[in-house]
Parts: sequence; C-alpha cells; structure tokens
Amino acid sequence: MTTTRSSSLRSLLTLVGGFVVFVAGLTMLAGWELPLVLGCIIVIVMVHEFGHYITAKRSGMLVTDFFVGFGPILWSTTIGETRYGIRALLLGGYVKVPGMTWTDTIAPELESRTYRSATYPRKAIFASAGSFMHLVMALLLAWGSLTFIGVTQSNAPAVAGFYELPGLAQSPAQLAGLKTGDRFISVDAQPVTSINSVIAQSRSHANEVMTVIVRRHGQLLTLHITPIDGRHLIVNGKPLATGSTPQGYMGIYLQDQTVPLSWYAAVPKAVQVVGSTIMAALHAMVHVFSPGAVASLAHQVVHPTAAQSPASQLTRPVSIVGVVRIADQAATSNVPAFLMILLNLNIFVGLLNMLPMLPLDGGYVAIATYERLRGRRQQRYQADIRKLAPFVYLFMTALGLLFVSTLWLDVVDPIRNPFH
Repeated sequence: MTTTRSSSLRSLLTLVGGFVVFVAGLTMLAGWELPLVLGCIIVIVMVHEFGHYITAKRSGMLVTDFFVGFGPILWSTTIGETRYGIRALLLGGYVKVPGMTWTDTIAPELESRTYRSATYPRKAIFASAGSFMHLVMALLLAWGSLTFIGVTQSNAPAVAGFYELPGLAQSPAQLAGLKTGDRFISVDAQPVTSINSVIAQSRSHANEVMTVIVRRHGQLLTLHITPIDGRHLIVNGKPLATGSTPQGYMGIYLQDQTVPLSWYAAVPKAVQVVGSTIMAALHAMVHVFSPGAVASLAHQVVHPTAAQSPASQLTRPVSIVGVVRIADQAATSNVPAFLMILLNLNIFVGLLNMLPMLPLDGGYVAIATYERLRGRRQQRYQADIRKLAPFVYLFMTALGLLFVSTLWLDVVDPIRNPFH
C-alpha cells in the first residue's frame, strides 16, 4: 500500500511538473491571458462536476469515478470507494454513478446505492446540481465585479486625460486646474448627465468662461474654463472645426466612471444582473435554433464574405474556440468584460445542460420526472430510454452541426477584436 501511494505521488508530481512547463511555454508563446482563460474554463467544468459529486455523496449514492478530462489516464488514485484522476484530453470532466439506466448490470449488494434506486428528489437534485453550480458561479462573478470593479455611472463623467492643442503649451482645461480623475458635476449651474452634455456645453462656450463644479477626492471644487474656438486650431493643415458657429474645445478626454458597490448592496444587484443575463440567454438560445438563424449560419459557412460583415459578426453564435479567443482579448484590456464573458458562459452552459433531452442533465431530470408521474405508490415505473434513441440522435446531430459550423467560422473568419 505504501509503495502504491509513493508511486501515485511521484506520478502526480511528474504530471504537475509537466503541466507547469506546458503553461510556462504557452505563456511565452501566447501571453499570460490564454492560460488564464483556459484555466478558468477548466475550473468552470470541474465545479460543475463537483456539484454532481457532492450531491451524490450526500445522498448516499456510490461515486466510482471523479475525473478531470477524457481519454487515456495520466494519473489516478483511489480514496475510499472513489477513484480520482486526470485524463489526457482536458476537454471536460465526469462523475460516474452506477445505474444511470435500468439496463446497467449492478451487483445486488450495490443496487441500493445506484442512481436508479434513489428517490425522485435525490435524482432530480443530483442531475441538476451541475447547472446549479453554474448559477452559483455566475452570481459570484457578478457580485465580485460589482464589489471590486463597480458599476458605470454615466451621469458623472471623469477626466481620463488631456490632449495637446496646436500652438498651446497647456490646454484650457489644464490652465483652469482640471486634473485626471476629476468628475464633472455641473457646468454653468446645469447638472451634468452624460459625456455628451459636457461636450455640448464646451462647444457652446467657445472663448467664453464657463463655471464648472467637479468632485476631486470627495471634495467639490469650482473651476473656470475658457474653451478655445476650434476654427482657429489647425491640425494636419485643417481647422479642428468648420462652419460659421464657434465651437469650443477644452482639450480633455472624458470617460464614464465605475464606482464599486458595498458588499451588501452588490447582492441584490448581482441577482438582477444574473436574472437579466438568464433571460437574454434564453432568448438567444431560441433564436439560434430558429429557421432564420439556421439559414443565416449556413449562408455564412458557404459564403465567407457574409461572415465578415459587421452585422453577422455581431449576432452569430460562437464555438468554444471563439469564446476562448474573445475572453483572451478581454483579459488583455477589459477586465469587466472578461468577467461578464465568464458569467455568460456559466449561464449558457447551465441552461443548455438543463434542456430535457439525453445525454444532457436535463434529460435525466425529465425522465426521472416522467417515471415519478407514471409510477404508483407501491410500484415504480421504469422508462425504456431506448425508445428515445431516434430523438437523441436527431438532437445530437443538430448540436453537432451547430458546433462544426461555429467552429469552422471561428477558425476561418474569426470575430474581430471588439475591445480595440
């Protein structure tokens, strides 16, 4: 036993060492973002499987395997009655519980601990636990984003920086004392409602003093700015503004501010964000399988130029390759967008898994519910899932075609970086 454990430990350490080398090489070739994205996806998959694992254990079911990946076994160890391990293809994971169908051959002494012998509530909880974990992860991502990054406030735009105006050592904004981070509250006693309202006030005050109130480090400051008429500012041989009406320029870049929420205020907001994301995902799933969307996707596969149009790139579904690419781009320059991509991925995978068709988790919930409704108090009804085979094949064919089509487009005509 000691020798076996030592050998297992050596194998695990070798595997970890090889994994570290692989990640280091991938980081050198593609940057740190890609390993981060792939790692997040693996974690999402395994948390899904952990949901099945822990509910099976708690309900008394026999869990024989809990593996990361598919294919040949790279490492495994048995603890108690469960074998844990890692397989070569890190494309998912699985938890094995005997008796997922009535045709499985199970030793009589283990029958009471199989899935098929469990009560209906335990079956339903076990089968839906993976999708429930996706909901939990989505809520945590939304809460973390709101707490540590915040929500955008468009009614208090802030100074993001200054740009040079021809012939001026300092811009009017700098001469007035504006600093990066100052948030506009009002201009000439008019409340600021957006970036456009500040720009409009600046344009209408060319060569005129305007009084602005800004918030800096929690304090309100009153400043006086005189925008320069853009018609007299020559950039690349042309005036910055044209026409008979003066147009004022302060020489600043503006951006909407993000304000972190308190941990308790972020809770209901996170629920709201996840709820709206679920509704949007349901609408998107219905749209993807609509005749118009299917025809559009087929047209893009056959005609590459159609896949390159902005409208197509904005609305077409993406494969896991497309998700990884977009998440990689977001991780580089837009952390809030990266978190939202992970949130959407969790919601989509969770909903997809609950579709009432085998081999998805929702299919097992549907069959267990059907058996419960058909069964009598003294006699269990056993559904023959072999009768569902034609529908399962049709469903899997549809999913396979969708996967192949989106994968082809993501490789041949990838969606342009939306974060540039």
